[in-house]
Amino acid sequence: MTSSDQTQRSWVKVLLLIPYIALLWLPFYNHIEPPLFGFPFFYWYQLLWVPLTSLLLYVVFRSVK
Repeated sequence: MTSSDQTQRSWVKVLLLIPYIALLWLPFYNHIEPPLFGFPFFYWYQLLWVPLTSLLLYVVFRSVK
């Protein structure tokens, strides 16, 4: 394994911080508007991160493996 491989893997692991930061910053999504299928933004934004986080975990897992 080369140094560039380890550097690339380190950057890929940073992807795991995206959902953490996106959900930690509450003032960004503490709104009712815009609703989606009757759900306020506050709820559907959080629910959207469930599959997105799973996708990011898959990408990181495949690149680190």
